[in-house]
Amino acid sequence: MTDTTTPPAAGHSFIRQIVVADMAAGKHGGAVRTRFPPEPNGYLHLGHAKAICLDFGIAREFSGTTALRFDDTNPAKEDMEYVEAIKADVRWLGFEWDLLRHSSDYFEVFYLAAEKLIRLGKAFVCDLDAEQVRAYRGTLTEAGRNSPYRERSVEENLDLFRRMRACEFADGARTLRAKIDMASGNINLRDPALYRIRRLTHQNTGDAWCIYPMYDYAHPLSDAVEGITHSFCTLEFEDHRPLYDWCLDQLDLPTDASLTEPLRKAGLWIQPTRPQQIEFARGNLDFTVMSKRKLMALVAERLVDGWDDPRMPTLAGVRRRGFPPAAIRQFWERAGVTKQNSVIEFGVLEGCVREVLDASAARRMAVLDPLKLVIDNLDASHAETIEFSNHPKNAEFGMRQVPFARELWIEREDFAEVPPKGFHRLVPGGEVRLRGVGIVRCTDLIKDAAGAVIEVHCTLDSETRHGMAGAERKVKGTIHWVSAQHALAAEVRLYDRLFTAADPDDDSDGKSYADHLNPASKRVVQAWLEPAAAQTAGEQALQFERLGYFVADRHDHAPQRPVFNRIVTLRDTWAKR
Repeated sequence: MTDTTTPPAAGHSFIRQIVVADMAAGKHGGAVRTRFPPEPNGYLHLGHAKAICLDFGIAREFSGTTALRFDDTNPAKEDMEYVEAIKADVRWLGFEWDLLRHSSDYFEVFYLAAEKLIRLGKAFVCDLDAEQVRAYRGTLTEAGRNSPYRERSVEENLDLFRRMRACEFADGARTLRAKIDMASGNINLRDPALYRIRRLTHQNTGDAWCIYPMYDYAHPLSDAVEGITHSFCTLEFEDHRPLYDWCLDQLDLPTDASLTEPLRKAGLWIQPTRPQQIEFARGNLDFTVMSKRKLMALVAERLVDGWDDPRMPTLAGVRRRGFPPAAIRQFWERAGVTKQNSVIEFGVLEGCVREVLDASAARRMAVLDPLKLVIDNLDASHAETIEFSNHPKNAEFGMRQVPFARELWIEREDFAEVPPKGFHRLVPGGEVRLRGVGIVRCTDLIKDAAGAVIEVHCTLDSETRHGMAGAERKVKGTIHWVSAQHALAAEVRLYDRLFTAADPDDDSDGKSYADHLNPASKRVVQAWLEPAAAQTAGEQALQFERLGYFVADRHDHAPQRPVFNRIVTLRDTWAKR
């Protein structure tokens, strides 16, 4: 699915107002440089799309630049599969980065900066294990206690830290910790870890390192050496901002050229900045989970068909489902950027999808649950083509020829032997208009041994055909059809929401998110399509008239074996529930 629309600006958010004020004051030299820093430990999801639209949208609006930086500081969970998937998702969403980097590109800078902190008396090597560190840290109401190793000399700390780098110690035996304030009301400032020992092969640096920086240390330094001016983070990082600022203030990267010398040698040097971190509320949707851990569990436990399962809230999943990237951008633009956590109804996103597809999707006829309809007053050999518009609101989509014959498939739900009140489709003795053909009257039924209707017989009023005097005769119902002789069989996957609970994460009733999986979230049927529907490229969306919007599956669809996924129904069926 090619998206040729231009992604919108970031809108009138408080973040935009901050940037406007910074530009007016000449802060950062009047430049705007943002970054999107995903961890390559899973696939991006719809919440990440909000951050992408903000990071790239602000930079684009103010003629700035955006770096795509992979935060690869934890080799235990990272994989090149995720790196490539993230790049594909960002591009699919409609954005292109100006700079592609990895946090691991700066490992030597992080190390030199850590040695500087030690020389300044601002960091020390600690021998406490993880459980002891927690015991010393204190609580929200009680101050922590200094580590017994906190007052090691600069010389001893440098020696131990260099031996940590040389892999002399076991995993977890020692950490490098910042020396800040164990009595701070902000627990993040109670001598946080900066480095830990992990003997793991890194997906980008191999076995060159056995010590790896913590995110709270790598994040501000990466921003600085990339020349970032505005570092947008979600609200859970608000309490981490003092540590972000502390690292930048102690190291003063813009004026200490010795720390960035490795980047000069590698050809990666950019004039460092003093970036500012700004927090916003993350994007939350009902009827879904967006925890990477839970999404990974769904995949690992085969509760879904992989990261790109169309029921998943991953960008790969909604892409395969057929959600247009323009609809996702439009959704987050309308949702806005605030500091107030909230949950948005999934139906709002589906509404944006319908809005975009209504204008962009060509129309076709398809029958998902077929019932044979025979027009008795046409010859058995009758065959003709009827011209239909490809889009009722846009003549530029052109016309198509649809074959019509004596025997048709109609939707089973468009016939009722005993109709409920208000039923305006086909009933015994009743009339209905066949879309583009004319009015038929039901004259007979054929049933199987169990008494189920398997065939409906009708007569066609020839005076109601196009161009005839009775063409304008009114009947209450119009139904669609496909010619049984010419229709093509197709696999159609009917997707619905993955969870039945609006808040699957709520375990107050003793149930986990897995207990709320929707058993009807995927149903596969053999459908019948008009021939033109099969001549559809992968990822091309269509409206199957009266049924919903469908997309040719990006992996499995072929003209000889059509496979379509339902994107959304024409109306929000969940709103009624």
